[in-house]
Amino acid sequence: MPLPLRVAVVGAGPAAMYAVGHLLETGGLTPDIDIFERLPNPWGLVRAGVAPDHPEKKLVADRLFDFYLKDPRVRFFGNVEIGTDISHTELAEWYDAVIYAVGASGDTRMDIPGEALPGCWAAREFVGFYNGYQDYRHLAFDLSCERALVVGNGNVALDVARILTMPVAELERTDIADHALAALRHSAIREVVVLGRRGHEQAAFHNPELEELAHLEGVDVVVEGDALPGEDETIPSHLHWETRRKVATLRQIAARRTHPSNKRIVLRFLASPVELRGRGKVEQVLVARNRLEQNDRGVLTARRTDEQSMLNAGLVLRAIGYRGTPFPGLPFDESRGVIRNIDGRVTDTHGWLKGAYVTGWIKRGCRGIIGSNKKCAGATVEKLIEDARSNRLPRTSLDRDAVPALIRQRKPEVVLRRDWLAIDHAEMDAGRNTGRPRVKKTDVASMLACAAAAR
Repeated sequence: MPLPLRVAVVGAGPAAMYAVGHLLETGGLTPDIDIFERLPNPWGLVRAGVAPDHPEKKLVADRLFDFYLKDPRVRFFGNVEIGTDISHTELAEWYDAVIYAVGASGDTRMDIPGEALPGCWAAREFVGFYNGYQDYRHLAFDLSCERALVVGNGNVALDVARILTMPVAELERTDIADHALAALRHSAIREVVVLGRRGHEQAAFHNPELEELAHLEGVDVVVEGDALPGEDETIPSHLHWETRRKVATLRQIAARRTHPSNKRIVLRFLASPVELRGRGKVEQVLVARNRLEQNDRGVLTARRTDEQSMLNAGLVLRAIGYRGTPFPGLPFDESRGVIRNIDGRVTDTHGWLKGAYVTGWIKRGCRGIIGSNKKCAGATVEKLIEDARSNRLPRTSLDRDAVPALIRQRKPEVVLRRDWLAIDHAEMDAGRNTGRPRVKKTDVASMLACAAAAR
């Protein structure tokens, strides 16, 4: 006999939707799944984190995730914040199990003097700004300087450098937020310096993102701070094949001619910011040169040297990692920035919180790409189903049909799937009228008004 299972999923980004998919596709279950999302819209970082000039990376939401959301066993409750509108304790009473897929809303800090000066931001904030994320739409980035500095050299760092330098005419064909497009039209930035703490062989970015930089119209890419193998030299064979590809691409980029009239992206390796300076805002960055040393475990680490230089820069974006933040009612591991868990089961000092699970960045830390969440979610759902079949879940007696009324009592402006579809269609219609994929609604009020008008 199929096992009935009522599950709440908190969050509607990739980690959440992959968990929903695993629950729907597991044989021997009859799942009822309710998705709770703080914002009126689903898709998390697929909508708010993927660069606007990467539409191919958003297809997973348009196809797979939307397919899951259409399933009659799945309901969507947007504009409902768990921990504020509804507590964890209440949610645990309403469902057999709750999966938290709330991502990471914090970021790692540099912990250097001057970091609090205006003009120093988390790259997360700038990414949210240009993607129309509701929490960051109001931010005002000063783009009147000629040089910006990005600390970190992962994919987010390259995304930010690309958006700051690419022709606005190209961005006008994307779903970038209108307020960001207006700011970039008046940008004076001519150069973006990307600082990598370690050498080019340890760079965190992926090769496709690196190759994109080489194809930016009117932008030169310069490689500094670390000696690349010459054209006649062999790239070390002990390196991973992906690293060898990146080194080969860097070598090709470094060999290209530069043009004085072009904008520039400077990839500077073996460099770390030491201090931000300025009178009332960021104006200069003191940068130290690093050297690589092997520690006792044979791992290469960057050590700061006494060699320092000063860069004029009016904008500093730290792209050195996202970090999870505490969630109301759940145990939190401050050292790792995750909800405390063992293999996806939420645990406190007394053991497992029965029926509570995590997946995604809030489970494993902020690493991996969108697709990494599929395996992570599968492992969590496997534990949940194992507990259900072993009769270890606290079964609810609340009727499924009673949930919507309870939610409306707490949040009358709840956004259902039909409401989200009205918002989605309105954005795409506006996009078709302007030759763009969509024109995003970037504030909650306009989204709710659109949904109300459709009803």
